[in-house]
Amino acid sequence: MLPIQQRLSNGFYAMLALPSTAMGFALSVQISALSWILTTQYHLEIEEVGLVWASGPIAGILGQVIVGAISDNVWFWKGRRRPFILIGGVLAALMLLALPRIDVISEALPFAGIVGVAIAVALTLDLAINVSFNPTRSIIADVTPSGQARTKGYTWMQSISGTFGVLAYGIGAIWDNYVLIYFGFFLVLLFSVVPTFFIEEPRELSTSEDATATGDEAGILHMLREIRPLWGFLAYAVYGISARLLGYNPDHYYAEFAALALTLLVMFDTLRRSEVGLPAADRGRLGFQKVLAAHSFTWIGVQTMFIYMFAFVSERLPGLDDTSMGQVVSWSFLVLNAVSAILPALVLEPLTKSMGRVRVHIICIALMALGYAGLRFVPTSPLALYVLMAVVGIGWAATVSLPFAIMSQQISGAKMGLYMGLFNLSVVLPQLVASLGVGRFISLAPDKSVTMLVCALCLLVSAVAWMFVSEDQEDDTAHKSI
Repeated sequence: MLPIQQRLSNGFYAMLALPSTAMGFALSVQISALSWILTTQYHLEIEEVGLVWASGPIAGILGQVIVGAISDNVWFWKGRRRPFILIGGVLAALMLLALPRIDVISEALPFAGIVGVAIAVALTLDLAINVSFNPTRSIIADVTPSGQARTKGYTWMQSISGTFGVLAYGIGAIWDNYVLIYFGFFLVLLFSVVPTFFIEEPRELSTSEDATATGDEAGILHMLREIRPLWGFLAYAVYGISARLLGYNPDHYYAEFAALALTLLVMFDTLRRSEVGLPAADRGRLGFQKVLAAHSFTWIGVQTMFIYMFAFVSERLPGLDDTSMGQVVSWSFLVLNAVSAILPALVLEPLTKSMGRVRVHIICIALMALGYAGLRFVPTSPLALYVLMAVVGIGWAATVSLPFAIMSQQISGAKMGLYMGLFNLSVVLPQLVASLGVGRFISLAPDKSVTMLVCALCLLVSAVAWMFVSEDQEDDTAHKSI
């Protein structure tokens, strides 16, 4: 073990963040370039772009849960998380190279159209990212003690990752997305491979006497019970994907309203319950489910912005050509990521010491909702867009750092991979809702600025839900339930 790992020095926290940075950079390239390429180079419609994006959350459902559960219980290549980081990193780098060659691949495969190839590339890229993302986050919990040290690990993760995210959008804005793609190939390959050989993983993961120990811990029924607040999202995901595959396109929103009603009902039932007086295992399980409920609505808003930002900007700034539009969107995401890179380690982590993680997160999510509302109602110019994206960036800084620390306090270290994967369902299932349900709504709306109204309402619901999440104790004896 390196001395910097034994001391938990700042250098070790920085190195520990690099694998996650690689996956975050690959995701930044995808966010910046995928919709732009599909819209301008291949001329896909909004709903077709949404369908391509829907493949990613499907990869997340499969990749993060399965890989998380497996990585908890295997050991090879001198690591538990290392093999999946290496495999996913190499595959993600290769798929980045495929993005600008979708048309070439399609022509070489006469039985596949542009949309089919785009889905295949996006699915493989997202699967690669998700294969690695879970281990890159789980390894932080594996090698840091619970409490403030772990919060520092996740805030440093976001600060390092966010800094390179700024670089990604800067490259796209100053040069173009093709330069970004090729640069991303080399960075993802370097950061996902090299650091893993200098981080020593524990052979045995920490556990707790309070942890639930049942033989069905990784079974489907057990996982369905654990993600109870996400049942509505899961039901709509199954319906939405099936409807698309079967070509079913009704002129009503009955399924959407039914899924929303189920989601709100289960969410309210979860949030209203109190942990006081519950056994340790049940207390932690309820805490975990409350985090799922609150975090899920954040991601409907966030994913809606990521997918449909091009449609929003093209309508609010109609004088832009394709290249200029791509640059404005890249600058917008650069500002978003600049704020999210600066705040976690320098501002949010110190604030959590005095205010608590949950309270700081609520404030950030509420500010994000205000930023989205401003994008909807304030007259839009590039400068106004950048200023309001900076406000949105405050919530984004918290979203990609604090929930991991909050959630990981509820979980036995021996099950970190599995529950990190289940936690990721509060990201990918809402992403599917944004890709399928919200995308259909926005494509039919005459005013595309409704995009930001949807984002604002979702973040407002999320901020209210987070108020029902209890703050955990900081000491190492805090309960680990599941």
